[in-house]
Amino acid sequence: MRTFLILITATVLTACAVSPTGRPQLKLFPDAEIAQMGIASYEKIKQETPIERSRSVNNYVNCVANSITQQVGGSWEVNVFAEDQVNAFALPGGKIGVYNGLLKVADGQSQLATVIGHEVAHVLADHGNSRVSANFATQTAVQLASSVAGGGAGGQLAIAALGAGAQVGVLLPFSRGQESEADILGVNLMARAGFDPRASVDLWRNMQRKSGGGKTSFLSTHPSEGDRISELQKHMPEAIQIYNQARAAGRRPNCG
Repeated sequence: MRTFLILITATVLTACAVSPTGRPQLKLFPDAEIAQMGIASYEKIKQETPIERSRSVNNYVNCVANSITQQVGGSWEVNVFAEDQVNAFALPGGKIGVYNGLLKVADGQSQLATVIGHEVAHVLADHGNSRVSANFATQTAVQLASSVAGGGAGGQLAIAALGAGAQVGVLLPFSRGQESEADILGVNLMARAGFDPRASVDLWRNMQRKSGGGKTSFLSTHPSEGDRISELQKHMPEAIQIYNQARAAGRRPNCG
């Protein structure tokens, strides 16, 4: 048991990484492996969820998403899902999903850009890797302890933990610290794309009002609306400066 604990501790210490805002986080897996998990999860969602066929809706969402992803590079697939939940997500491997319900709450392109920027920021900050790594480390510790105690689970340890890591339910939920980080990174990203960052505050107020004071699916694991708005307002002068520079450079999205 002592040897196992030493190995686990050494692995965790050597896998510590730093997020774009300087926050320490765990990264145990290669980026390529996490990307494959994201792609597999996305394909599963597409198989199980109806896809929106309206050309105008798809053009609108793709216009906003493409304006944002042009600022980070790479190839991104975007789909609108024909479900009423107020939600969106981005997965490692360059995958973005937006649900129809969000379009009924996000008023205008800049409010939609707030959500998409936030979700893409999760990918850029490697929050998926951190989430899967934490899940893997927890399962490893539990199963090793069980094996040493006579449970006999050690032989299938890696397969079991990685299998859980490939699930959407492990990749998508994030901690409040990660959510707050994605807020700031996301508002900077939308501003770089030429969307008005002040719309981010309007969006959260709009979400709170239209949900009748309750939490939507998108807000269920997030910081309180009051804390979120307060932090965004503190950061707004920097975001507006980025926005003004983007507009001066000719980045003026017109997504309708």
